[in-house]
Amino acid sequence: MLGLLLLIAPASRTQAQDTAAGPLQTLLQAQADLVANASRGTVQQVLDALIASDLDGVPTLLTRWQARALYQRSSDGLFVYVETEGANPLTLIDIDTGAEVGTASSREVAQLRPNRGVQTVIASALVEFQLSSEDPADRLAALAAISRAPEDFHLPILQDLMATETDDDVLEVAEVLLPRLIIAFDRDDADRVAAIESLAGNVSIAARAALNPLLVTTTEVAASLPDGANIARVLEPGAGLSREAAYAMLVAAELAPPLIPRAQIRETLAAQVVDGRVGGLPVAQLNTEDARDRAYAALVAEGLAPPAPTDAEIDAAVSSHVFYEVYREPSQAVTTAARATLDGIETRVGLFRVLDLSLDGLSLASIYFLAAIGLAITFGVMGVINMAHGEFIMIGAYTGYVVQTLVPDYTLSIAIAIPLAFMVTFAGGVAMERLVIRWLYHRPLETLLATFGISIALQQIVRQIFGTQARPLTPPEWLAGSVSLNDVVSISSIRIAIFLLGVVFFVALWLTLNRTRLGLEVRAVTQNPRMAASMGINPDRINMLTFGLGSGIAGIAGVAIGLFAQVVPDLGSNYIVQSFMTVVVGGVGNIFGTLIGAGMIGGLQKYIEWLNPTNTLAAQTYMILFVILFIQFRPRGIIALRGRAAGD
Repeated sequence: MLGLLLLIAPASRTQAQDTAAGPLQTLLQAQADLVANASRGTVQQVLDALIASDLDGVPTLLTRWQARALYQRSSDGLFVYVETEGANPLTLIDIDTGAEVGTASSREVAQLRPNRGVQTVIASALVEFQLSSEDPADRLAALAAISRAPEDFHLPILQDLMATETDDDVLEVAEVLLPRLIIAFDRDDADRVAAIESLAGNVSIAARAALNPLLVTTTEVAASLPDGANIARVLEPGAGLSREAAYAMLVAAELAPPLIPRAQIRETLAAQVVDGRVGGLPVAQLNTEDARDRAYAALVAEGLAPPAPTDAEIDAAVSSHVFYEVYREPSQAVTTAARATLDGIETRVGLFRVLDLSLDGLSLASIYFLAAIGLAITFGVMGVINMAHGEFIMIGAYTGYVVQTLVPDYTLSIAIAIPLAFMVTFAGGVAMERLVIRWLYHRPLETLLATFGISIALQQIVRQIFGTQARPLTPPEWLAGSVSLNDVVSISSIRIAIFLLGVVFFVALWLTLNRTRLGLEVRAVTQNPRMAASMGINPDRINMLTFGLGSGIAGIAGVAIGLFAQVVPDLGSNYIVQSFMTVVVGGVGNIFGTLIGAGMIGGLQKYIEWLNPTNTLAAQTYMILFVILFIQFRPRGIIALRGRAAGD
């Protein structure tokens, strides 16, 4: 084929040029005039030759030609790419090899500027070329391009692909895209209805985007319903359509005279004043709307003002016409199928949104559970209201940040940070209990004030060390994405990891409290510290270890929270209120109660935020009101503490 093309090449080319040119350059030179002066009617000849050549550089050439990035050198007609467009001189690149072939000024090369029609034909050829590629990635890229900007010429190309495609991934994308093209461009209503029905149950955005345009309506008015129109519904003035809007439609359609604004009536009256009178009435009497209307009516009768329709005339005009919504899609079969299919999809979307919201609530609940479980243990065993619990969460997050600055591997750094944060905050909790809390047992007000002061002090210390700006705690790459069930339901991988971490800690704490000697001693001190002491248990030691354990768990929660929240000195204060609410609702000192309380608080907060998405602060306010109401009916929480301590 190349030999034939050479025979028809321009005679001005020399044999040296032909020998030096690559196969792609040679092919273009054979049809140089068609390339340089392409039109919609002639460009297909060049494209057929390019596709038939099966040269590796054709896709790049088509892409650049379509983007107006192909140039022709004036001196010898050589087609080139320009590497530094806008520079002077320009660097010229060979279209076959990609090597530099010289430089030229902007006057020595001509940019090829295919018009919109030529660009469309090139785009079609480029898509067809990519779809015929042996690489599935190229075919997927072509389908993505079609999805972004579908055209009518894509339909037969895609239908041909479906008949021969063997790759499952490509087929999956094509099977979703093909109905969209059939719906948009096929002229057979039966085929379009079948394509619409094939989307039943498909909750993807693409499916809904294909169906929604079919149900777009316009509101129109006529003396009677037109024959053959695809009517969506008839509007009743005063019910589905206001009387004012109905008359405005009549005026816009030139089926009724326009209303005269009050300001225009006053201006007309003022312009017609003669000897202190207008319309037969003295100006002094025109102090009411009724009087001005009578005067204006007199001017209309004299032909001095345009008529203003009366209420009776407006009602008569509205009642003598029919108002209706008509589909832009002319086929009733298509719109009926689209409405039925879309209604079914919207029902499924609603159910999936409930599921998505529930997953969000479960994710938030797992965060609250991790933040509150340590508080539940210390509060339940010791009766200490620890206002500094949030600062242990914050210290855990900063521990993760410090580890990550020393260990660049994010996965390894998180694996180190979790136990290290536990040890650091455990030690801090033990120190706090030994130095402060132990002297304030059974003095709740003093304990609250002391821990609140410690909270402020810890925040200031962290500000002095790390500053006030947010510090990054970057999750590993395998936690950076999200898990999507479909276009409606998705949840981030970090939230899933935090949920699993919460499950692990719940199981670990339950086993510790119910299957170990430490747990037995903790439960004994919780129910009756005096009796536990008489049995040889040291309540002072148990209190210390329990406070340390609760603080250590808060540190681990800080690492988890820091992976998606900003690590700042007041990080913990954002979770302390929710932690106390979770403990109070669930039941003090019970991990099952804390789990249920976290689920209730997290779920309700997400649903309240969904009802009022523009104000997330309102959700927290409503949650506080809910907790206040809840404890009026169940003051000991969902799972109340049992034993003698329950009466304390």
